[in-house]
Amino acid sequence: MTIEEKAAHAKEMRAELHRLIEALDRRVPRLERIGEAQIAREAADLRERAAKLIEKIEAVLPKA
Repeated sequence: MTIEEKAAHAKEMRAELHRLIEALDRRVPRLERIGEAQIAREAADLRERAAKLIEKIEAVLPKA
């Protein structure tokens, strides 16, 4: 895989992570449902992990 292909792959991964974060931000917890509090905590953790991955990707992408 060339550097250009790796960069394109990283940019697509970053875009997918942004879409994941957007979807998680749109979700409204229904705390009256059983298990919803845990789902909300796990969603917040997933969002944080996605944001950290975005930071790592952006740190290695060539500046344009």
